[in-house]
Amino acid sequence: MTQTPTIRAALEGSGLVPLDAQVLLAHVIGRDRTWLAAHAGEALPRAAAESFFALAKRRRDGEPVAYLTGVREFWGLPLAVSPAVLIPRPETETLVELALARLPDDRDVGVLDLGTGSGAIALAIAHERPRAAVIATDVSTDAVDVARANALRLGLANVEVRQGDWYAGLPSLRFDLIAANPPYVAAADPHLAEGDVRFEPRAALTSGGDGLAALRTIVAGARSYLAPGGTLAVEHGYDQSVMVRALFAEAGFAGIVAARDLAGIPRVVAGTAP
Repeated sequence: MTQTPTIRAALEGSGLVPLDAQVLLAHVIGRDRTWLAAHAGEALPRAAAESFFALAKRRRDGEPVAYLTGVREFWGLPLAVSPAVLIPRPETETLVELALARLPDDRDVGVLDLGTGSGAIALAIAHERPRAAVIATDVSTDAVDVARANALRLGLANVEVRQGDWYAGLPSLRFDLIAANPPYVAAADPHLAEGDVRFEPRAALTSGGDGLAALRTIVAGARSYLAPGGTLAVEHGYDQSVMVRALFAEAGFAGIVAARDLAGIPRVVAGTAP
């Protein structure tokens, strides 16, 4: 009988960068990465080794780690993800930070998250602002199922997830804040054929053409759903800040600001409804 590898040998023989290997093996055996380091010399059970090497091959073939494990952390929250939704990314936390800065924590507020996907933005805001009533929408029924399951598992009862295309089917409410991380990648952008992005839902990445179609719809319709003095905050592409700020100005927003992510890249634009 062939001897099963040690944890160290399995990690080294996976053909993956160390972080990916550690995350996948920790997932397979139900431990964390610290435990792996402390038990590197121990032998893996045969079933665990087989499962790990099968996942490692899928990762070498390009599948995102988050889809292989079914989970991605965002804003400190463990979110279930699937190929039906985008993988939450650290740069989107810039949008959450800006949103929270505009939302008081001592009174009831209304928040709308458009194109919620896994629910990352809505759930992060709901977690930090328990008095916020958050409505999250997505056109994809599969994405709605993922977001609802995340809200239920995290115990965030102040989030309601609805199926709908942007503003379609919303109740007659005015929101203190509307947030969105819509598809904004230009259709011809070569990044759509690279890395993890190849496995993510294309409709959540690009709306075609120059990538601004969804942003135009969101910005143009926002004032009909914002309370006076309410905020619209959107994520955009690395080279779209000037164009998105122009959309805000054309729609009559005041106090237009741009925010950069941790890499220093312009990532979010926000404005205030008169």
